[in-house]
This record gives sequence, structure tokens and C-alpha cells, in this order.
Amino acid sequence: MSTKRDYYDVLGVKRGASEEEIKKAYRGLARQYHPDVNKAADAEARFKEINEAYEVLSDREKRATYDRFGHVGTQGGFQPGAGFSGFGGIEDIIEDFFGFGTRARTATRQAPQRGADLRYNLSLSFEEAAFGVEKELEIPRWESCPTCNGSGAAPGTTPIRCPQCNGSGEVRRVQQSIFGSFVNVSTCPRCEGEGEVVNSPCPECRGQKQVQRVRTVVVEIPAGVDEGTQIRLTGEGEPGVRGGPPGNLYVVLSIQPHRYFRRQGNDVLLGFPINIAQASLGDEVEVPTLDGSELLHIPAGTQTGETFRLRGKGIPYLRRNGRGDQLVTVFVKTPTNLTEEQKDLLKRLSRTLGKEPIAQGDKGFLDRLKEVFKA
Repeated sequence: MSTKRDYYDVLGVKRGASEEEIKKAYRGLARQYHPDVNKAADAEARFKEINEAYEVLSDREKRATYDRFGHVGTQGGFQPGAGFSGFGGIEDIIEDFFGFGTRARTATRQAPQRGADLRYNLSLSFEEAAFGVEKELEIPRWESCPTCNGSGAAPGTTPIRCPQCNGSGEVRRVQQSIFGSFVNVSTCPRCEGEGEVVNSPCPECRGQKQVQRVRTVVVEIPAGVDEGTQIRLTGEGEPGVRGGPPGNLYVVLSIQPHRYFRRQGNDVLLGFPINIAQASLGDEVEVPTLDGSELLHIPAGTQTGETFRLRGKGIPYLRRNGRGDQLVTVFVKTPTNLTEEQKDLLKRLSRTLGKEPIAQGDKGFLDRLKEVFKA
């Protein structure tokens, strides 16, 4: 699919749906569209989409990230549909009815899980991107609750072993089927596979073990970055679950346009006006660069569209020493609002120059500028 659908729409639930409602919707759709059961042409694609949505919405941290950042917030730590990991083969269909294989999934649920990755879009000025800058970012994210130290229990209390599963995180029951008697092993509904329950929830996190905080993160932007550059801050994403490592923070850069300059690779492009006297007789002019004003020699007889190179005045290279150049393309500006004296001088000059025809096919100034500044 070219465009991802909203995960809540995929499962047919509202945004405020409970975990049980999400699980129920997922199981029903997974049974319906599993490619080993449904032979429709789009069954496998629908099944992958359903599985991907459930992988995110069934995990509290990933769901919170998705609610804030949408699909981009799930990229990185989450790999959609990898190997049908959430409901992955005919054995999962059998398990749903008869209970095979649940122990492995319960063990996976209890294992440490890596935290979700986060994305931050950062806008830089042209100069900041060229020379680098240090930025402080305010990042909202989930962190371990400081009141209960991540236990979910109120201060002075501790979680207790789940009385329903006796701390195993799973419950068993014997079930009869057309294949005979089977022991159905499923995740404990009371502790949700954790093996422990909290009788006195922490007043700050309400037993969720984590709270949302805004954290200040300092990021060093190197010189020479360009539009779309991503900077990874390892470990600055959401915290891991059950001792798992934290995710990463990805800072995605966008560059604001400059009033005078344009970038072409590591070169800086500048269009600069000169008058007819400067073009005809030559001159030395001051042109702006990223380092301040620089003298540029304009030789006599300069034509509109000619380009001059200022070496080493461009953008620094990102992964090596040195800089690009600045390319200055001049254009002759036709004077307006002339005084009578100026008009008289131009008329006298015109009589001495004669009327030279313009060669067929000679490109105008605008055409030449388009070629120079063509991306």
C-alpha cells in the first residue's frame, strides 16, 4: 500500500479503545484474513496491515508514541509486519483455538523490551547548517516513575505475586476438541503475563510504572549538514520495558532558504547586479559571502550571466576538511529614472557605438540564469 491507513481504522476501534477491545478486534480480524485460512487475493496484505497495527496499539509505549507522532514515530525500533511476528502462521490459528505455543509468546511478553524511537524535526538557518550549531531540544517522552521507581506500587508497598497464575504469568485449562484433549495455556488475564499485581497503585503513575516528562537534550549539529540529514542520539528515546534498553532519538533537519544565497552541493550560488559602466570599464566590487564581504574583480567587457569563482567560500564538507566555492553570477542592471545629464551622456555614447545586431539564437539573461542556477 502506498499510504498507511490509521492503525485504529485498520482494527476498527476508537482511539480511546481499551487494551481488551484492541485485542478482541485484532483476534477477530486475524482469524478472518490469515492467508492460511482466507484465500482472497488481498488477504495476506490485509493480514500484514492488521498485524502491524496490533504490534503498535497493543504496546503502551509504542501506542503513546504513535498517538503523538503518527506513523513516523513507529519507525526505527518497530519493524512492521516482520515475519508475521504478532500472529504468524497456521500454528497461531491453532493456538487461538486450542492453546498451542502460548508459553513462548508469554515468555516473550515477560522478556525485556527495547524502548520506542522518537523523531524530532529541527529547522536551521542557512548559516547554522553551513557552520554547525549546538541546539537544546525539549523532548516529551515516557520515563520511569520517580515516586515508585518504576514498580507501579504506592510508596511503602510492593507488587505481590499474582494469585490467579501464582506468578507464572499464564493460566492453564483442559479443552476438548475434535483432535482430543488439549491443555490450553494462555496469558493470565489478571496480571497480563507480568506474574505480579499491584494492589495499591502509585498515585503519580497510577500503577503504569512510567510518567510523561519533557526532557532537555543537547544536540551538536556538525558543519555542512543539508536538507533531510538525520542525527541519531543513542539512548535518548523512550525507556525500555522490564530492563530493556532505551530507544533512540532521531533529529531530522530542514534548512531555511537564504535571502541571497542558494546551495548547490557544497558550493554557494549568488546573483549579483552591476551597472553598465562597471560591466564596460571593469571595477572592483564588494560581494556578500558567508564569511562577510569579499572584493571581486570585474574585468572590462563583462557580459550578463558571466560567473566568477571565490574559492573556499562555500559550505564546509561534512566528513572531511575543506569547503566548496562561491559562484557569483553577475547581471547588468538597466538604469531607470535617469537624470537629463545621464540621458544625454547615454545618447552621445549610443551614437558612437552604432546599432550592432544581436546574433540569431543569442540567449537572453533569464535563460542564462536558469542554466546557472538549475538544480
